[in-house]
Amino acid sequence: MHVLLTAGPTYEPLDPVRFLGNRSTGKMGYALAEAFAAQGATVTLVSGPSQLPDPASPRIHTVRVETAAEMFAAAAEVAAEADVWVFAAAVADYRPAQVAVDKIKKSGETLTLELVKNVDIAATLGQRKRAEQFAVGFALETTNELAHAQDKLHRKNFDLIVLNSLRDAGAGFGHDTNKVTVLDAAGQIVNFELQSKADVARGLVSLILARLTPSS
Repeated sequence: MHVLLTAGPTYEPLDPVRFLGNRSTGKMGYALAEAFAAQGATVTLVSGPSQLPDPASPRIHTVRVETAAEMFAAAAEVAAEADVWVFAAAVADYRPAQVAVDKIKKSGETLTLELVKNVDIAATLGQRKRAEQFAVGFALETTNELAHAQDKLHRKNFDLIVLNSLRDAGAGFGHDTNKVTVLDAAGQIVNFELQSKADVARGLVSLILARLTPSS
């Protein structure tokens, strides 16, 4: 089995010094890569900027990228041959329309930035997904969590979506623990209570593998 897995944030440069980004550390995505490898899968881990070291498993090939465009290019390169896609990265929705060649100097009381939309990696690749491929998305919501996650699952052609909520203490960005809810297209829900991200990853991989193996 070949798994394509995206993880971490993306950084969208504003000038040679600054960037637009988010608080993702990549911990959940890296834990998933290790969990898949432990089950014998070959993993292509497309990682945005992260302080985490490359996973040690020889089954995991790590591709380091910075921007959403670079992440899309790296993912698209292997998507067709992968059996499972897991989009765990926190990809920036927008990037600066212009990247300044020199550091932007402080001037005036306000600074206005024009942003343009980035490619939606999961949605774009979802249009190319074959029936035998299995896609899993991640959603981080702050309001109407279940409704937004279900909408994203259908729009992006996911088979499962993993919902994080910033309302849950100890879950989300920067923590070593996580608490998630998994939804499928039929509306079936599986809850993972607060536990280490490594344990969540093992549980998610078991759930995915069970969905890939028809019951006898």
